Amino acid sequence: MVHTTSMTAAAAALLLALPASAGMMYTKGSPVLQVDAKSYDRLIAQSNHTSIVEFFAPWCGHCQNLKPAYEKAAKSLAGLAKVAAMDCDDEANKAFCGNMGVKGFPTIKTVKPSNKRGRPVIEDYQGPRTAKAIVDAVVDKIPNHVKRVGDKGLESWLAGNNDTTKAILFSDKGTTSALLKALSVDFLGAISFAQIRDKEKASIELFGITTYPTLILLPGGSTEALVYDGAMKKEPMVAFLSQIVPPNPDPAPKKPKSARKTGKASKDEKKEKEQATKASSSFASASSSQASSEASEAAASATTITLEDASNPTESPDPIATAEDAPAPAPVVDLPPPIPTLGSEAELRKACLGSKTTTCILLLLPVVPESDNVAPESTKMALASLGSIAEKHVLRKGHLFPFYAIPTTNPVSSNLREILSLGGEAEMSLVAVNARRSWWRQYDGKDFGLDDVEGWIDAIRLGEGKKEKLPDGLVKEEETTEEHDEL
Repeated sequence: MVHTTSMTAAAAALLLALPASAGMMYTKGSPVLQVDAKSYDRLIAQSNHTSIVEFFAPWCGHCQNLKPAYEKAAKSLAGLAKVAAMDCDDEANKAFCGNMGVKGFPTIKTVKPSNKRGRPVIEDYQGPRTAKAIVDAVVDKIPNHVKRVGDKGLESWLAGNNDTTKAILFSDKGTTSALLKALSVDFLGAISFAQIRDKEKASIELFGITTYPTLILLPGGSTEALVYDGAMKKEPMVAFLSQIVPPNPDPAPKKPKSARKTGKASKDEKKEKEQATKASSSFASASSSQASSEASEAAASATTITLEDASNPTESPDPIATAEDAPAPAPVVDLPPPIPTLGSEAELRKACLGSKTTTCILLLLPVVPESDNVAPESTKMALASLGSIAEKHVLRKGHLFPFYAIPTTNPVSSNLREILSLGGEAEMSLVAVNARRSWWRQYDGKDFGLDDVEGWIDAIRLGEGKKEKLPDGLVKEEETTEEHDEL
């Protein structure tokens, strides 16, 4: 016989063990975007990007079961679309959830931008609750602003708004990838995108295309075209395109607050509050019904349920206490941020010596004698020059390949010196390496001053100067996985 008191206690214990808020359901480190009634319009409705939104309650067992697949989908769609969630158990969100037609949990809806900004097309997602199914459904709804151009239509497309920036992807595929669609959304209204197949011979010859995919950026007017030589990934491609024009801000800027609301605005506001109260009441009734049902089911099977460990709590920042009689800090010299150091073989191979990695600038540091314990002046100058160049491009939001310092303690350092004939560990060397396109180039300047080093880097960025073929043995093949974040 099961006593009512025992059943109630079991249900209460189980419900208390479940997350109690959105912050617990999806932590700050989660790839899922957390939205509420106030931020939904700015982050989702006003966005040019497609979104999928889960309306959940922390006590909902089905929501907990969905979480791993939903977070996996969010990782796959990063940079392509938004994967969001709203806690409908939060009092501040209940009216909004009611207005969205939420009657049970989880409710999942896709939100696709329409021709009218701020009025997206919202549909219920009824597909399987697996990561792959969710990803496929969202990718299918990403707006396509990429024009398919052939030999016959290229001239007229190029002539249209000649002074505007254009981007062309030359591809051997007949479909437009989710990545290219997402890029066209990022730069909607700022850059016109086109895709040309490898079968369009005249267009291929006109731009001298030899490999696929190849992305060309046409700044407009008489400015020469820029050829992208990086990985076909969202972040570096956005940085490349941003050299000419920045992407659209997302989320949309917040609307300025109005000074006063009178007359008709007040009446509308009153009507909205009445509707919100009604929706909240209806939603609360449905929510309470589901919660009661799940509590009963949980109590009945409480002896067989094993709960996962609660997620680690978010640490609060430690307060910094300063004594009243503490001495005033000494003035700090305004030095550029240091460039990153790659101390292990795994770090270096992942960043610069993988089969798909692109251009890297590597400063091979010399060994420092124990008696000196101080880097030579030439090394200090090289590090300062590279740091200044990197900082300048960051401040103006320009695209530039990464700079790394490689100490002699990195096992690959000696291998690089030997294969590229750069000299012993007592010497410092500055080289550019592009593993994907299999070339390298050494800095041959007399010193490592800012102007000389920057001139060498600018020449590489513009494709000028002689490049040597990268010898075999340096680059390792990488395992490939199926992703949507590719062309």
